[in-house]
Amino acid sequence: MDTIKTLNKWANKHTYLPIDFLRIALGAFLFFKGIDFMSNSAMLVELFKPMQSMAGGMIMVHYVAPAHFIGGLLIAFGLLTRWAIIAQLPILIGAVAINFVGDMNTSNLVLALVTLLACAFFLVYGSGKHSLDYYFKMQK
Repeated sequence: MDTIKTLNKWANKHTYLPIDFLRIALGAFLFFKGIDFMSNSAMLVELFKPMQSMAGGMIMVHYVAPAHFIGGLLIAFGLLTRWAIIAQLPILIGAVAINFVGDMNTSNLVLALVTLLACAFFLVYGSGKHSLDYYFKMQK
């Protein structure tokens, strides 16, 4: 717990508006990806075809869209950012893995890697000073 407090204090001292915009853009991207997966579930099932034989394949299909939808909102507003990113990590690691198991799609691979790296950064950095986490912390 002390490590998280130390990281939060460091992030709040070294916060910059462009980094907050990056967090908001990451959250918005994940939110719209969740909407896209919800509206086009056949595409999501098609993406999971290479991993169809694995146990829990259908559970993964039903986990991805709501996790992106809700997690994207939380990340964009900076509320429970680290928890929302932890929920995104298995999806993003799977998105990278699907490109190596199934057909290689370079643009999807780059998009998944960039998103994974941004999530890894915000997992360490936190939500920053311009977030609901910071706002609620200052209300005490």
